[in-house]
Amino acid sequence: MALVPPFFLDCVTAIGFPEDDSRIDFSATGFLYGRFAKPATAERPSMYNVCLLTNRHVFEGERLAILRFNPAAGTPAKLYTLPLIDNAGKQLWYVPQDDSIDVAAVPIDVQKLNSEGMQLAFFHSDQHVLDTAGAREQGLTEGDGVFVLGFPLGDTGGERNYVVVREGVVARIRDTLAGSTQTFLIDASVFPGNSGGPVVTRPEAMAISGTKPYAKASLIGMVSGYVPYNDIAYSRQTNRRRVIFEENTGLAIVVPVDRIIEVVESVFGQETAMHQPQSQP
Repeated sequence: MALVPPFFLDCVTAIGFPEDDSRIDFSATGFLYGRFAKPATAERPSMYNVCLLTNRHVFEGERLAILRFNPAAGTPAKLYTLPLIDNAGKQLWYVPQDDSIDVAAVPIDVQKLNSEGMQLAFFHSDQHVLDTAGAREQGLTEGDGVFVLGFPLGDTGGERNYVVVREGVVARIRDTLAGSTQTFLIDASVFPGNSGGPVVTRPEAMAISGTKPYAKASLIGMVSGYVPYNDIAYSRQTNRRRVIFEENTGLAIVVPVDRIIEVVESVFGQETAMHQPQSQP
């Protein structure tokens, strides 16, 4: 029995940055998202424009990212270089106009990855997404189950990408559904490395009286970070603050999928070249 569709895991990639000539710090998560472009015909399947999505703060200040994909043949994961700045200094990734929205998108040529035998998938915008309007219609509310997919603390799983799936619940979302906030909260353990990871609904076959179950796993947002609190150590001699420790409350901030849709639409609303990630030797 699977509550998370197995191909959802193939949508997710570890994102790293070179530390030196021999070490890569895999410090974030990204996922592939396909914007529906053309319906299927007798000659070909439906067509999608595909982006790599992660947080704005993941790419800020970086010139180059390393992506990690699994070959379908079961061999060790393969590394791909993704330039973030071109030779003229132009930024190659896209963000919303609102600086407070923690989303970044890079158009990706998945045909190249498929031709090299990579085992990958992407969230289909017309099939696997639950936006705010849909969430209101379905009655998504506090206490509903979710899963967070990603690579906390850089744990990429060894030779191959093995996504860490953690369960949680929606902690607060009615303010987001009402349009008064840009993010919502889930009660789930996230850590550095989870940034940019997808959040999906937990399918439910039953619901309490007066509500309806949502028996489908759908993308509802992206992890932005955890909500911290400060624990303060005081000097016994002076009673002054000496050290402030930042702790994890267990609440995670999630950017709703509506903000993802907006930035993806802005990317493909203009002439945009597809990135062809270059495999590393």
